[in-house]
Amino acid sequence: MKRNIAEEITSRILADLEKGVAPWEKPWKNTKRIFFPINASTKKPYRGINVFVLLEETLRKGFSTPAWMTYRQASDLGGNVRKGERGTDVVFYSRLNKTAKRQKDDEVLVEEQVYWLLRNYTVFNLDQIEGLDHLKPMEQAKEPFQSIQEAESILTGTGAKIFHLPMNKAFFDSKEDHIVLPFREDFKSPEAYYGIALHELTHWTGHPSRLNRDLGKRFGDQAYAFEELVAEMGAAFLCGSIGLPYATRHSDYIGDWIRVLKDHQRAVFTAASKAQQAMDFILKKEFKEVAA
Repeated sequence: MKRNIAEEITSRILADLEKGVAPWEKPWKNTKRIFFPINASTKKPYRGINVFVLLEETLRKGFSTPAWMTYRQASDLGGNVRKGERGTDVVFYSRLNKTAKRQKDDEVLVEEQVYWLLRNYTVFNLDQIEGLDHLKPMEQAKEPFQSIQEAESILTGTGAKIFHLPMNKAFFDSKEDHIVLPFREDFKSPEAYYGIALHELTHWTGHPSRLNRDLGKRFGDQAYAFEELVAEMGAAFLCGSIGLPYATRHSDYIGDWIRVLKDHQRAVFTAASKAQQAMDFILKKEFKEVAA
């Protein structure tokens, strides 16, 4: 009799939830990678709104470094902005002091007035510049990542856009339709990496252009909690389908979300059905490529 991996995992999740919930630990190391935007020429960090502008651009374009500079700074250092690259605008306030005189009765008063001038500059990420790789922040050498072919085939077979960035979080950006993960080498094990990657890949299937699930609008609402439940079960199913030991975080991670849902048992079974649909969607794409 053929095993039903999805049913086995669903039953195990329900049993684990009955035992109680433990705190969830991130499956990647607390990386010390430098990710705060800096000017590679002056070594000064960007401030204010520029931090958010450059972080957003880094995520959107998948840059590997937080280092930026202007076209002129790059040229002065012997670098060259690649043809066709588009820069990112940042703003800078410069202080201007002026002395003003005014008459008060028979006395001339001298006052110091301060003005702030808003200027804008266009900067380029070092990934867009040739000849200046030596200015990228250096990091400690890490052990090479040992990929698992079956899991890798699932990820690449979908065609999903996956960016690996120097950050301490993983997520699916439904607006940009791409997945963002910490670097592979930052995970505690290959199994931990693929567990998280397949969790986010399950979220990816919920995009309006695919299975069109309600992904939730904000952290903590019912739709968000349910989608997290679907994604975690989807990851468990996908790992189970290729015999990959799931770096089990389902009982503790799901426990935080299950509290938000009114009918625990029904929510788990409904989520399991959605997770099964997500797995079928992902694996059918892979199977088509293999069959071809």
